[in-house]
Amino acid sequence: MKVTVERAALLKSLGHVHRVVERRTTIPILSNALLRAENGSLHLRATDLDLEVTEMLGADIEEAGGTTVAAHMLHDIIRKLPDGAQVSLETSGDSGQMVIRSGRSRFTLQTLPDTDFPDLAAGDMSHSFSVGSAHLHRLIEKTQFAISTEETRYYLNGIFLHTIDVEGQTLLRAVATDGHRLARVETPAPQGSPGMPGIIIPRKAVNEIIKLVEIAGEEVKIELSASKIRMTFGTVVLTSKLIDGTFPDYQRVIPAGNDKVLVTDKAEFAAAVDRVSTISSERGRAVKLSVADRKLTLSVTNPDSGSATEEIEVEYDSTPLEIGFNARYLLDITNQLDSDTAFFKLSDSGSPTVIQDRDGSNALYVLMPMRV
Repeated sequence: MKVTVERAALLKSLGHVHRVVERRTTIPILSNALLRAENGSLHLRATDLDLEVTEMLGADIEEAGGTTVAAHMLHDIIRKLPDGAQVSLETSGDSGQMVIRSGRSRFTLQTLPDTDFPDLAAGDMSHSFSVGSAHLHRLIEKTQFAISTEETRYYLNGIFLHTIDVEGQTLLRAVATDGHRLARVETPAPQGSPGMPGIIIPRKAVNEIIKLVEIAGEEVKIELSASKIRMTFGTVVLTSKLIDGTFPDYQRVIPAGNDKVLVTDKAEFAAAVDRVSTISSERGRAVKLSVADRKLTLSVTNPDSGSATEEIEVEYDSTPLEIGFNARYLLDITNQLDSDTAFFKLSDSGSPTVIQDRDGSNALYVLMPMRV
């Protein structure tokens, strides 16, 4: 294989591909990226056997061929070359090495045969549709924070993506929960998506999707089977195994009868929570909300360090209520709201609370209370 490619283009593609590669792996070839030069293009691929990213970029190919080389090492080398440089990648038949040349720099890296590189074959895809990049970004970004990190409940370690009919309209809905908070965001279902199987996209794939969707064009192509998802972002293709499990019936968690409505300025509320939670213990992070008439009092008491209170004016016309929440969870949710106001639907001190931008918003959050 002998190929010449522009440094910036190669660095950009390696940046998309090398992130998939685990720093520590017991299978040597999984530390490598596959490089294959053919038909005027350089193809790059990396995998951890659960997630695979491929990209194609234009290159000047003198000799077609393929090899695999340490992904993070290659990325670091290309990253440190000067802007505007041309990079030559060359392997000879029997040496088991790849020579990288650029200007006066020359590197020799060990390689492994491309024939040994695993292929995360996607198989037959039962559903295919395209979704607007902005819509996909919103679905993922607004729910990602609520993904559980608890490995024993593995079916919560991702985002549940599915279609649902609501009042005669079919919606594409993303849901994530860790048992303490729940995020639900929806958008009109794109053509071809109704009837798709409900899928759970794993956390690592979600982290890559949120980065790749920013480089996509106006639309992202999504293909699904019962066990895999393949997404095309321009020249980058991501294939991931799905979490093999059943997502819980989240609808039962979302309260329908919360009739106490509190409306507050989002920025003022978040700043107050942040200030009083300075006193709270790292483990508990509990903040108490006491609301009566048009006044909300936030308070924290920590036996080890002291106490803090702050009052803000709010819109609230129901009976007085005291309820406790984890301060970090409160801030995570308010950070996701798009408007300047936060809309709380409360019931009592022991029941979950609904938080939205406004009533009927297509993004809805549920937060479980804490004892304070």
